[in-house]
Amino acid sequence: MSNTQNTIILIARVLLSFIFIYSGYGKLTDPAGTAGMITGAGLPAATALAYIAGLFELVTGLAVLVGFQTKIVGWALAAFCIFTGAVFHSGTVAIDGWPDAALGWINALNGIMLMKNFTLAGAYILLATFGPGLYSVDARRGTLPVAA
Repeated sequence: MSNTQNTIILIARVLLSFIFIYSGYGKLTDPAGTAGMITGAGLPAATALAYIAGLFELVTGLAVLVGFQTKIVGWALAAFCIFTGAVFHSGTVAIDGWPDAALGWINALNGIMLMKNFTLAGAYILLATFGPGLYSVDARRGTLPVAA
């Protein structure tokens, strides 16, 4: 693989890591919004799950950033994206007392979030399969995934 390709993979990892570093930090410092979504989805222990999700997102985001345990982290994030998309962003949102126009906007945004999650899952599957490139902790450790 050329230096240019490895540089592009590094840039892609930085971009793929940002969403989880940012949102993980947000969940850990202010879990209330996430806990509300978790409660709304009917899951138990909403605050604890918000903190767990925040820690998972922050740690896996940092791992993607530096290219550490890329195969494991890539598959874990792909599964996380599919799960959270299906549980939190599929279907319609109905909030009592909200005007139809506002609900239409929220439902459109929810559909975009579902597509975003599934698209990110594809990117993380690629990362898990083809590896983080030479500019990574995995490369330094000699543990790059072997792609066919």
